[in-house]
Amino acid sequence: MKRSRLQLIVGIPIAGLFLGPILWVLWGSVRYGDGSFTFNNFSRLFEYGEGLTTYVINTLVVVLITVTGSLVVSLFAGYAFNRIKFKGSKILFIGILSILMVPHASLLIPLFIWLNKLHLGNSLIGLSFVMIMYQLPFSVFMMRNSFESVPKEIDEAAMIDGCGRLSIIFKVLLPAVRPGMITVGLFAFLAAWNEFITALILLNDGTKFTVPLMLVNLVRGDFGSIDFGALQAGIVISAAPCVALFFVLQKYFVGGFSAGAVKG
Repeated sequence: MKRSRLQLIVGIPIAGLFLGPILWVLWGSVRYGDGSFTFNNFSRLFEYGEGLTTYVINTLVVVLITVTGSLVVSLFAGYAFNRIKFKGSKILFIGILSILMVPHASLLIPLFIWLNKLHLGNSLIGLSFVMIMYQLPFSVFMMRNSFESVPKEIDEAAMIDGCGRLSIIFKVLLPAVRPGMITVGLFAFLAAWNEFITALILLNDGTKFTVPLMLVNLVRGDFGSIDFGALQAGIVISAAPCVALFFVLQKYFVGGFSAGAVKG
């Protein structure tokens, strides 16, 4: 009984600390200056700059390319590192993981120069390629460990039945590593949807801005003024897909980490 009471005493203030800002943003997004209830804050976003629709579409393009690229590359790379023994595989794997220790900000200037040389500067495709590169270390690590949790005898049985490597990957192993794939896809989605600093450096055309850049421009405001109602409405729109996707996929999300921790 004392333990439950202590948990309530400690837990309620902590919950309030985290929920307070969220509830404040939700309330501010539907509140007018005089305190009355309104949805005008959301409608004003469609009139700001290029319009909310343009920014959301741009963000979805980056998300789609990033998630697809991360899933495809990590699937084959994870399979290769776990199932195919080749010279230098451990060194290459460690080299990929070492990218995690490199601050992303330190890579932006070289990436900016190279993307311009490849005629991919100031483009959503170029930004997407950079986001895929950011996601590769974690994605490859996750998929390698996911394949590690699947017995190799399954591969051997499939080969005896006449399956090639591609058939084994897509027909036999893919259902078994689905939680890992969903985890990789979810992380790639969150990273691409919320990325700010990379988009700020690589994009200079307002018609190609993403949602985070729109929110920053809202903060700046016109002549030093800030439309807090529209800003909070934009935050709600930006956060809603991430929260919804996490709640829908949380079962697979936890399963992906559990599978990756079995023999990693």
